[in-house]
Amino acid sequence: MTEEGFECQVLRQEFKPEYKDYSRSYLCLMNHERAWRIAEKEQLPTLIIEADFVPVIGFAQLPLPFNPNQSDVGVSWLYTCATQVYSILSEGYAEGFSVSTVAYIATPLAANYLLGLAEEITQKYGSTNYSSWDSMLDNYLRARSFKNYIPWRNYGEHGGAPNPEHRQNKLSKTHRADVLYGKLVFIPAYAASRSPITFFLVRLQARFKGIARLATGRFLRPKVIKGASLPSKLVFFALSRHFYL
Repeated sequence: MTEEGFECQVLRQEFKPEYKDYSRSYLCLMNHERAWRIAEKEQLPTLIIEADFVPVIGFAQLPLPFNPNQSDVGVSWLYTCATQVYSILSEGYAEGFSVSTVAYIATPLAANYLLGLAEEITQKYGSTNYSSWDSMLDNYLRARSFKNYIPWRNYGEHGGAPNPEHRQNKLSKTHRADVLYGKLVFIPAYAASRSPITFFLVRLQARFKGIARLATGRFLRPKVIKGASLPSKLVFFALSRHFYL
């Protein structure tokens, strides 16, 4: 990321004896909360990425998925999971939903509000119980008049091992980028020590899953198309991300 021109700060989760019974999801939230405290003090939006994010080549040259001069931007995901598109703005930006915090951009004001979400999660679930808090960002910010954005294609891949708590709570045990902007900078950890075909098979499965979500109306829901003023823009966005070269 430094080579791409970013000013970086690494926030590593420090171990303390009182953390030993904390759930992994809560420890993850704690790290993001630390990032939000930094982001709320910045003048510009902050890029927040988790350690197992693998960017595509030319990451810094890719366009922002939102208008940086728009005052009501909340977060914009650069890596998406269980994505949905809500609307397409006149500038072409896509308002939508994702559940992953592997890579996203948070504006200073949104980061300030997300600190309130962290407090609510702590009060409701405590520190030792699992919570899918990353699926709550969109609703929490939208309820406070923010708009959240998804990219046309993913700016990178989730390259690490899945959190076992997902499977224990009957959620999908893995999530990968359905379609990428380009080639990855390096081979993700899930394939680095395995046979060369592993990466190809994982990416193929992710592509098929993304197309299946599109075909079954989970990425672009029929009721969203029906209520859109320009449904053709939504349909083009949804189709072109998979099939337009």
